[in-house]
Amino acid sequence: MTEVAVYDTKPYDRKYLEHAGNGRVRWRFHEFRLNADTAITAQGAAAVCIFVNDHADRVCLEKLAASGVRLVALRCAGFNNVDLNTAKALKIAVTRVPAYSPHAVAEHAVALLLTLGRRIHRANNRVRELNFSLTGLVGSEVFGKTVGIIGTGKIGRIAAQIFRGFEAKVLAYDPAPAADWADRTGVHYVPLPELLRVSDIISLHLPLLPDTEHLLNTGTIAQMKPGVVVINTSRGKLIDTAALIEGLKSGRLGGVALDVYEEEEGVFFEDLSGQVLLDDALSRLLTFPNVLITSHQGFLTHEGLSEIARVTVENIVKAETGGPFLPETML
Repeated sequence: MTEVAVYDTKPYDRKYLEHAGNGRVRWRFHEFRLNADTAITAQGAAAVCIFVNDHADRVCLEKLAASGVRLVALRCAGFNNVDLNTAKALKIAVTRVPAYSPHAVAEHAVALLLTLGRRIHRANNRVRELNFSLTGLVGSEVFGKTVGIIGTGKIGRIAAQIFRGFEAKVLAYDPAPAADWADRTGVHYVPLPELLRVSDIISLHLPLLPDTEHLLNTGTIAQMKPGVVVINTSRGKLIDTAALIEGLKSGRLGGVALDVYEEEEGVFFEDLSGQVLLDDALSRLLTFPNVLITSHQGFLTHEGLSEIARVTVENIVKAETGGPFLPETML
């Protein structure tokens, strides 16, 4: 039976991994994150299972290799927190879950927009305090708006199709456009500057890479249509937070809905309700009435967690038995 050290775990991780493992894996759950300092705790494990805020850098991977670890199993799609070149040199396999539930994240992006646009979060708070006034709750419709989708992988395509269901005009930008899909769904690819200029709503659905970091910055925000609403359910570092705040203060941005944040490590996934929030930028964002933030929960559905656990376990079992990995899960 394969022994696996699992890091940054919450109760829902344990529940779904244990169910998917079905006695085939011996789990060693840790609430703390994996990094160079905590790598020693993997001693005796054949694999480690990590999430978005764990750090498998060169030093960490060298310590894991010395402990006998031969697999880093990501239970997420993103992999910017793993030094892939070092892993390859050390002969440590790296797997991920590339498409656990694209519907979960796409639907969450749309839910954020609808909640923000119709002031549902504010209305709910009022009604719970028996304030049934509608003053200040005037919202806006998606129907007839122009929605710009940046990144048309699995999640981006589903989000675009949902917005088409609202009878919105949907534009898309992607360095590798899917022309056949766009023709079938009535989505139109345009250059990024045009998308920024004409979109009423912009939703980000792309990975964090060197050329996408701070894709939304002072310059690109200045190109946007005044009053645009920006949604990000992908990676926090796609947006320069300082530029985002300036865009909100100037009124260039009419609203912002985030499920990710540039410096979310140590904040998201944690209960800090009894503490002072030390992140000044996040504190400032939370003061804007036209900003809605959730704590990286786009993946958090029964279907999403089930698929994450299933694929993660299959990767671990195949690593132990020498069976072939699914090509899309390998890095």
